[in-house]
Amino acid sequence: MSHKPVLTKMDTVTFAKALADETRQKIMALCCCSAMSVNALAEATGVAQPTVSHHLKILRDAGLVITRRRGKEIYYTLNQAQLASACCQVAESFAPEVPVKLEA
Repeated sequence: MSHKPVLTKMDTVTFAKALADETRQKIMALCCCSAMSVNALAEATGVAQPTVSHHLKILRDAGLVITRRRGKEIYYTLNQAQLASACCQVAESFAPEVPVKLEA
């Protein structure tokens, strides 16, 4: 099962909580430009696999990573479009008089 990037309106608190952990930020950076498995992320971050899985669940729930299954493994990539959209939503929450527009 593959999940395609979908832009959804995100609660700013959910977004902030997803970004609030240094390990999640490292995972997002690693998944930015390539698909990575849980085991590869665990090795790259030096964090135990169950802990990486926990962080990935939080990122998945926030819509910040996209999953793709290859055989028995699931690979994760950063949902860059959702990240950019959520950043704009946060900016508009605090400065509604300054419209923010995403450009492709």
